[in-house]
Amino acid sequence: MRLIIQVISTLLLLGYPIAVYFGLHYLPPGVIALSLCLLLVARLAVQQQRVKAMVLPLLAGIALTAGSFIAKRNDWLLYYPVVINLTMLGLFAYSLKHGPSMIERLARLKEPKLPDTAIPYLANVTKLWCGLFIVNGVVAWYTAHYTSLATWTLYNGLIAYLLIGLLLGGEWLYRTLWLTKS
Repeated sequence: MRLIIQVISTLLLLGYPIAVYFGLHYLPPGVIALSLCLLLVARLAVQQQRVKAMVLPLLAGIALTAGSFIAKRNDWLLYYPVVINLTMLGLFAYSLKHGPSMIERLARLKEPKLPDTAIPYLANVTKLWCGLFIVNGVVAWYTAHYTSLATWTLYNGLIAYLLIGLLLGGEWLYRTLWLTKS
């Protein structure tokens, strides 16, 4: 049951911008905020504790969606991608300062005995992610503050995911094609 809830909640959270778009258009006020808050609470309840730092973005999302529901401010829902990017930036930047870097931590889940030569590379990849979180957060804030709901949904529901995919894919390609040949 836990796995089913994790899969469903992950898929729904990836569709957060689309859920907000349709929820604000077709549901009574507050319904989408409460629904998303409950979804985040369910996700937190089944969160596997392998990477404990990932609980913070869920807590931030719960606070934002609950606050949106209580204050009856649907526009607060548009700031969830901003909050997530700021939270992730904070976690990744903190890991750079206090070590090990977040990407190193994630890599060690798969490969516990990383070579020492990989550590600087993983720190640089963590810095790349910090850059993406900054850019993504700024654009998410801009779309929430200055653009239409449709533009916000397009950026946060598609373009932001494409940027994440490009970084994931580009780093994998670089690591696979160039680093393994060195």
